Order: sequence, then structure tokens, then C-alpha cells
Amino acid sequence: MSFLRNYLNKIKPNFEEGGKLHSLRSVFDGFETFLYVPNTTSKSGTNIHDAIDSKRIMSMVVIALLPALLFGMYNIGYQNYAAAHQTGTLLEMFAYGFLVMLPKLPVSYVVGLGIEFAWAQWKGEEIQEGYLVSGIIIPMILPVGCPLWCIAIAVAFAVIFGKEIFGGTGMNIFNVALLARAFLFFSYPTKMSGDTVWVAQDSIFGLGNTLPDTFTQATPLGQLAAGTNVTASLQDAILGFIPGSIGETSVIAIAIGAVILLWTGIASWRTMLSVVVGGSLVAFIFEQTGQSIAWYEHLVYGGFAFGAVFMATDPVTSARTDCGKWIYGFLIGALAVIIRVMNPGFPEGMMLAILFGNMMAPLIDHYVVEANVKKRAKRMKVED
Repeated sequence: MSFLRNYLNKIKPNFEEGGKLHSLRSVFDGFETFLYVPNTTSKSGTNIHDAIDSKRIMSMVVIALLPALLFGMYNIGYQNYAAAHQTGTLLEMFAYGFLVMLPKLPVSYVVGLGIEFAWAQWKGEEIQEGYLVSGIIIPMILPVGCPLWCIAIAVAFAVIFGKEIFGGTGMNIFNVALLARAFLFFSYPTKMSGDTVWVAQDSIFGLGNTLPDTFTQATPLGQLAAGTNVTASLQDAILGFIPGSIGETSVIAIAIGAVILLWTGIASWRTMLSVVVGGSLVAFIFEQTGQSIAWYEHLVYGGFAFGAVFMATDPVTSARTDCGKWIYGFLIGALAVIIRVMNPGFPEGMMLAILFGNMMAPLIDHYVVEANVKKRAKRMKVED
């Protein structure tokens, strides 16, 4: 690695002010900071230095996502073999899912990072690391049958209109990955919902099975919205052996990611817990009114667990104050279940709930801060 470091130091003057490649400075800086921690420090103002920077935060989130991603690959193969009533080894099913998933990640990263690099060049700014997480999450929250061209269009829309026009990483109002999913949901609904998009239907390099064009497979929430009984067992839902978006099915894999995020201090336990509390309470109320599934099943079906761990806790688009995190998370959990039960047109619910929470987060923090200011002012007046 010292050879690479020496080589970067050698060519770096070409990209600095006055160098012949100065116009590509942001591109070089993006690659350098991706490979190595910058050796520059702030020169003015009051600063607190620690070992956590944005690159480390993004890297830890990617690591936390890996269990759900790897199990999602296996589940792709499992669902295909189960639909064909065939048996396959663990390795065969994982290899098939890996091949199905393989082109989705490069498309997401090439389009998203390409836009970010081009935007940084145009604005003369540094390239941020924020898309490292969004790039892996977007394919994970889509159905396996979503075409590559849909992913490319959704990524372009989300990065340009959901991030860059607001000022880039740290300035966006809405979660970029969820914005991509929402764009597809409303623009190409047949690619995002129904009974035909949840199971891979073609064999690849002799792996997997080619299913009939008429094959359909509904998710548990899709069955619930259609008014039919949910066929998946609670055990299958917790383990992840159910149809659904690629990375959202296994509660156990998601829980491993949650432990990593909480242990490293990257995500807020207040937000995670309040999402679960809000969803549980509202689901329990609906259960008492005759809802067809138990309250705890809402927590393991669909994207509820994934949203609570990886999406609601996004530090950019969530509430910042401690009290605000409780309100913000509770609102998301409660609203997700309300949408699921009350509106069959949106059987998932978590996507819209988090986007609504993103919109309300600044207002929540504002009133929490205002309440604290008034409380302190009143206490100081009493003391005087």
C-alpha cells in the first residue's frame, strides 16, 4: 500500500492549483479520500477532533448492511427454487442470488457516483462519501424483478432532485434511497408492486429455474391488502424466507446490523426503539378492532425492521434532538401501520411513513428547542 500512497503523492501536484490537471481536482480528491484518511486539519475556529469522520461512518453503515445483503442474495435463490418445487444446495441458491444481484449494485453506483463526480466537477467542490451508503441500499429495498433501467432512472432522479439541488451530502431533506423507491413506486408501479416482481424467474448459467411467465407470488403484506390469509409463518418471516424486497426480509440479519450500528454509536437507539414502540402500539390497537394479523407480525413483515434500523436513523434526514428522536420515531412507526391497515393501495407503508417523518423532523426539532428555551427562561426568571 505504500507504493500506492507514494504514487498518489507524486501525481497530486498535477491536480492542485496551477497544475495541468487542476480541472479534475475534485475527482482526484474523491479517489484519494476514499483510499486514505485526509492528512489536513482545520486551521481556524473551535473544533473537537475524534476518530469518527464521514468516511468511517459510511463504511460502518455499509458493513452493518452486509448481513442483510448476503442473506437477501440467498433468499433470491431460495424463493426461485421453492417456486419451481426444486431443491438446491445452500451454495447453489446463494450463487444464483449473487448472479441476479450482481448487476444491480454496479448500475446503482455507476449512475449515482457518476452524477456526483460530474456535479462536483461542475461546481468545483469536493466529492462527498454520502452515496456510498445510498448506492447499496437502493438495490436492497427494491423487488428482485425491478429492471436495471428502472434502477438507473430512479438513482438519477434521487441524486439530482433529492440531494444535489439541496446542496449535496448533509443538506438533503429526504432520504435519498427512499426517494428513489418512491419515484419508482409512483412512476412505474407495475415494476414495484403486485404479484409478479418478487421472485427471480430466469435461470442463469445453469443455476436457478426458469419459471412460467404467468407465475405470481404475493408478499405477506400483499396478501393482507388483498384480504386473504397470510401464508408465511412467523418463523419464516423472522428468518427471512419470504418474498419481499431483496434486503428487507430477514429480521435476524437486520438485527445484526442494528447491533453493529448501536455498538459503534453510528445510529440512535432512541429512534430505533421509538419506531418499534409506535408501530407496536398502533398495531395492537388495530388488532383489538379485528385486524387479521397479530400486532407483532407488523414488525417482521415488509420493510418495517429495515426501515427502523437503516432508514429512520439516517442522521441527515432524522430528528437531531434527543426528545425529537422519540417523537420522530414514534410518528414513523405509528404512521407505517396506519397506512398498511387503512390504505390497501399502499400495503407496505414504511416508505411513506419515513418520508413524512423526514419532512416533519425539522419542525419537531424546532419545537423541542423552543420548549427547552422557554423552560430555561422561566427557570432563570424564577431564580432572579
